[in-house]
Amino acid sequence: MGKQPNLYAFNDISILASTLRIYVILCQNAGFERHGLFKVAVSGGSLPSTLAKALLEPSQGDPEDAVDFAKWEIFFADERAVPLDHADSNYKLLKEELLDKIPKGMGQPSVHAIDVKYLDDVQEMADQYQEALMQSFAAKDSVKLPIFDLLLLGCGPDGHTCSLFPNHELLRESDAWVAPIEDSPKPPAKRITLSLPVVTHGNKIAFVATGAGKKDIMKQIFDTEEGRSLPCGLVNEGGADKVSWFTDSAAVEGVAYPRRGSL
Repeated sequence: MGKQPNLYAFNDISILASTLRIYVILCQNAGFERHGLFKVAVSGGSLPSTLAKALLEPSQGDPEDAVDFAKWEIFFADERAVPLDHADSNYKLLKEELLDKIPKGMGQPSVHAIDVKYLDDVQEMADQYQEALMQSFAAKDSVKLPIFDLLLLGCGPDGHTCSLFPNHELLRESDAWVAPIEDSPKPPAKRITLSLPVVTHGNKIAFVATGAGKKDIMKQIFDTEEGRSLPCGLVNEGGADKVSWFTDSAAVEGVAYPRRGSL
């Protein structure tokens, strides 16, 4: 058996958030050592509010515990083809839950939102977003795939992540970094998403999944053969031990897959 994803379960969200903070800062500092920046992709859902709990706590004065947002470059793991102030926008969610709350002393990240000129043409929107990725990841040398320092993802009740849905043809996309989707089973139908190879190519991949509403899908992803073909299962398989799941006890109730005790 090859290397396996790491599953962490915590009794409450505050302990989850404080451990997630340590993990994100480790990834941040590794990014700073690699290229002086922290290149991160972020999903929507409940993730931004958990990130805010984790990251906006003041540092204890230890440089190893400092979040330096000024060197963060944030991309969206997926985005809906809606205006940036629309209720369905992942940008709006991240802005309200995290970006607007960052204290001045922590710096401001560089954030790559979609170009709303292309709301009616999601293929062009995906192409433009891929171009932004290429300017960041392939400005000096051409690369087959971008390597994010960290991707922060959620898990839907159907096992989807980003806007990669079960049994959807996009799961087979192997060339594009960013792909359009016009028939999302979850509204809104039009979106763009990072492709599966980009997700699994990241240096580190973290899922945050909390609440009893997640326990059935978590059991499927971790304990069944069918779960391995769900989008989250495919990320587990492709990312192996680069993948870490941060969950609360309710989300993994009944899951047989072994938990790890600490980072």
